[in-house]
Amino acid sequence: MASSSVISHISCCSSYSILSRRGSKASSGLRLRLGIRAETMATEKLGIKVERNPPETKLAKLGVKSWPKWGCPPSKFPWTYTAKETCYLLEGKVKVFPEGHGDEFVEIQAGDLVEFPKGMSCTWDVSVAVDKHYNFE
Repeated sequence: MASSSVISHISCCSSYSILSRRGSKASSGLRLRLGIRAETMATEKLGIKVERNPPETKLAKLGVKSWPKWGCPPSKFPWTYTAKETCYLLEGKVKVFPEGHGDEFVEIQAGDLVEFPKGMSCTWDVSVAVDKHYNFE
């Protein structure tokens, strides 16, 4: 991939910074080094908000480790949210199929901070056993 293509890809997917350094006397002139700092990627699809790999500071601020835990083995089941739920997946992989969207789904996995809106009905298709912290508002 050409360097301009890499920079275009990086800028559309995460923030980046270009770091410059003056070379030592042995090197000639100014060197450029591309420094990439991956940012948390937050998306919303079909009413479900997913933040991949949120920083530990955010998890601590939310008090995630003090939330109750829930888990289940691979399975498929319907669920309706009677309150807004925020959860953090410690383990697992799930396809969530919100009602009224046909075969469209949102895939969540370990390391995701997820928000489900109050009133959403969906089907959970758990392919890898889930262990999560959760909080209802």
